[in-house]
Amino acid sequence: MHQPTMRTTHYEPTWDSLQEYAVPEWFKDAKFGIFIHWGVYAVPAFESEWYPRNMYRTDSPVFNHHREAWGPQSDFGYKDFVPMFRAERWNPDEWVALFKEAGARYVVPVGEHHDGFAMYDSAQTRWNSAAMGPRRDVAAEMERAVRGAGMKFGLSSHRAFNWRYYTYADDFDTVETQYADLYSPRHPEEELTSQEFIVNWRARTAELIDRYHPDLLWFDFGWHADEFASHRPEVAAYYYNQGIDRGQEVVLNYKDGFPRGAAVLDIERGKLDDIREPYWQTDTSVSYRSWSYIEDDEFKSVTTLVHDLVDIVSKNGNLLLNVGPRADGTIPDEVQELLRGVGAWLSVNGEAIYGSRPWERFGEGPTGTAVGHLTERQNAPLTPQDIRFTTAGDALYAICPGPASGEVLITSLGSGSSVSEGGIAHISLLGSSNELVWSQDDAGLHIQWQGEPPSEHAVVYKITLSS
Repeated sequence: MHQPTMRTTHYEPTWDSLQEYAVPEWFKDAKFGIFIHWGVYAVPAFESEWYPRNMYRTDSPVFNHHREAWGPQSDFGYKDFVPMFRAERWNPDEWVALFKEAGARYVVPVGEHHDGFAMYDSAQTRWNSAAMGPRRDVAAEMERAVRGAGMKFGLSSHRAFNWRYYTYADDFDTVETQYADLYSPRHPEEELTSQEFIVNWRARTAELIDRYHPDLLWFDFGWHADEFASHRPEVAAYYYNQGIDRGQEVVLNYKDGFPRGAAVLDIERGKLDDIREPYWQTDTSVSYRSWSYIEDDEFKSVTTLVHDLVDIVSKNGNLLLNVGPRADGTIPDEVQELLRGVGAWLSVNGEAIYGSRPWERFGEGPTGTAVGHLTERQNAPLTPQDIRFTTAGDALYAICPGPASGEVLITSLGSGSSVSEGGIAHISLLGSSNELVWSQDDAGLHIQWQGEPPSEHAVVYKITLSS
């Protein structure tokens, strides 16, 4: 692994100063983290984690579903789900053991989603998990379990969008003043975020930083609104400087509203089509439909998750993979099996992932990649010809999707490439002791092998380079 270089001087709250930020080596080495969307929205478990917004929007199917299942929004509002969110079967150590088995190196539970319910012991709002619902400081218990397992701990803040999240009508409980601290005070949908709200948002953000010392702080899109513009560099500088004071190398994730290099770009449910410098991250979910637990969800395959991880890492990024636990604190069996499947693949092939860096090109093959937020549905599955490269030490790893057999041709490694004849000392297949037969010509590097593939989903050729 790569040795960290700690900065000792503070940042100024200016973009010029913040663009001196260097992404910590621990984050570049980690490659794979777990995101957790768990909150009151897991109680209705319908459509998505945006249930609290959509239950008040008359043009949404959630509106009528809520009325049929729970009653009118004047009688049964989102607040009324809070006592039903009990987390009675939640064991954070069991979660963390599963995430470690999956091969994750950092864990990022949601600190507060758009709904306004804080999943930590907050002095800024009574609507928090220590005072209501589970009556447990979820963030504190997760921090203890995650760090106790030797992994990095993060938190996410989606709070800024709460101002624009709820809809107000005379027959909704969202207009009742005694609940304005959950729903935000009644205001026109297009009204700019009030300064009172922003001051409270700043205080809640400082709570996350000061109480839980997250190694990673992830921000959703809400604070990209114009009225937050002056606060973005101020919050980033505060977070970075608190890390410096603690001797802690921290990572801030953003989706938009930051200049290049001031923090780590995060792309939601999307990827890039080439190597990006500076470093970046994809966040996506094991589910196509929702970030939180819902009934009758649509899950991805282990193959899809492994191929996403491989593709992202080859392009100088990390994968932050989300799970949605039930309201009682259990993780669905289907999700557990997916995570264990990824972990099984990493247990054989992890040396091509952890601590690796991109090669001179990310890979080769016929399948293109859609670029940007919310594009993952546009991507076709990778084929055995869509080879991806990583490097570590004197090794170049060629990761081939699918358990291919017979001959593999890697066109990027022909005799005219930078890895020319004589530049290769040895080639092996991770997870296999069988000797490989290989040759190199103008068409590429030819590798032949026989037998059962050592792992599902993708096989990895370790090409040891001559000094």
